[in-house]
Amino acid sequence: MSSSFRASRMRGFTLIELLVVIAIIAVLIALLLPAVQSAREAARRSQCTNNMKQIGLGLHNYQSTFNCFPPGGIAARQMSNPANLIGGDTGSPWGSWSVHAMLLGYMEQTPIYNTLNFAVATQGSDDFGPAALSTGIRARINTFLCPSGPSVPGNWTFYGSPAPGNSYWASLGPSLNWSVSLQNPPNGVFAYGGTRSIADITDGTSNTIAFGEWRIGDYNASKLSIQDVINLQGTFPPGSSWDSPLNIMPFGGVAFQQWLNTVAQAAPKTLGSWGDNRSWIGEQWCTGMGGRTLGTTLLPPNSPYPNADINTWGQGDWDTPGMWNFSSYHPGGANAMMGDGSVRFIKSSTSMMTIWQLGSASGGEVVSADSY
Repeated sequence: MSSSFRASRMRGFTLIELLVVIAIIAVLIALLLPAVQSAREAARRSQCTNNMKQIGLGLHNYQSTFNCFPPGGIAARQMSNPANLIGGDTGSPWGSWSVHAMLLGYMEQTPIYNTLNFAVATQGSDDFGPAALSTGIRARINTFLCPSGPSVPGNWTFYGSPAPGNSYWASLGPSLNWSVSLQNPPNGVFAYGGTRSIADITDGTSNTIAFGEWRIGDYNASKLSIQDVINLQGTFPPGSSWDSPLNIMPFGGVAFQQWLNTVAQAAPKTLGSWGDNRSWIGEQWCTGMGGRTLGTTLLPPNSPYPNADINTWGQGDWDTPGMWNFSSYHPGGANAMMGDGSVRFIKSSTSMMTIWQLGSASGGEVVSADSY
C-alpha cells in the first residue's frame, strides 16, 4: 500500500527548475519588449507621416485656389485685403496669422477655420488687439501634433487655456532671416510676408522641404533640452549683421559654422534663465513667427547644437534672426514634407550641406536620395 501511495504522488518543481523557468520568461520578455516598443513607434511614426500628408494636401488645395502657397505669416491688419494673401510686406509678426491657420479650411478643419477672425490679431501687440475671444486659436489640433512626442505640458497656457502645441513648421530654408521685407529674404518655400508659386521652386517641389518637425518645448527653463531656444543677444555670425547675405546658406556657410561654436558656448550659461532659455518652441499653431510655426533647414535632425535667437533688442522677443531646426522623438531622424506633399524621413546623420540643399527652393543643387 505504501508503494502504491508513492507511485501515485505527483512530482512538483524543484526550486532550481522554477528559477530556470522564471529566467527563461525574463529573457523572452527582454527580447519581446523592444520589438513591441519598436512596433508601437513604427505606428506612431506612420501617424506622424499621415499628419504631414494631410498638411501637404491642404497646402496643394490652397495652391489650387490662389495659384501660390500661403505666406509664412501675415499681420491681421493686412488680411482685410485679399490681395495681401499673395505677397507684400506685412509688418511685425507679433499678432500675425500663420500658414497653419490659413490651411485649416483646406485640410478638413473647416469648423475651426470658421471660428477664426483673420481681421483680429492672434496676440496682443498688433493694432487690432488679442484674439482671445476666439476659441479657435486655442483648439488642440491632432493633425498638428506628432504622436511620438509627450503631451503638451499641462502648466503651459495660452490665453487662459492649455497651449494647443504644434509639432510641424513651415520651412524658411537654410536662412537666419525670415521676412520678405529684407534685402536678403529667406530662400525656402516660405517667408514671412511673401509667397512662392510652384514655378518659383525651380529645384523641384519633390526635392525641396516645405515642412519639418520639431520637439515641442517642455516648458522647463531649469534644464537645456534639445529643442530649446537660447538668446544670443545680438551675436551674429562673423562679418554678418541684420539682413546680411551671410545669413543665407550656403553663401554664409563658413561664418555660420564658426557661429555654431558661439551657440554651443552660450548654451550652458542659459540654464534657469527665462529670458535666455526659451522652452516653449511649438507653443501654438496660429502665429506666423519663428519658433512658433516657422522653422529652418540649417542643421540635421536632433543636432547637438540648441536652437538660437540672435535677438538684438531684448529678452522675450522672437521676431529676430535665428534658427529653429529639425528635432523629433523618432529614432534616427525626423520627418519632412516636401513641396509636392510627399513625406521623407531625414536621417540625423545627414550632412549640414545636404540639409541646406534640401531646404533651398531655387539653389540649383542636385541632391541624391541616398544622401539623407
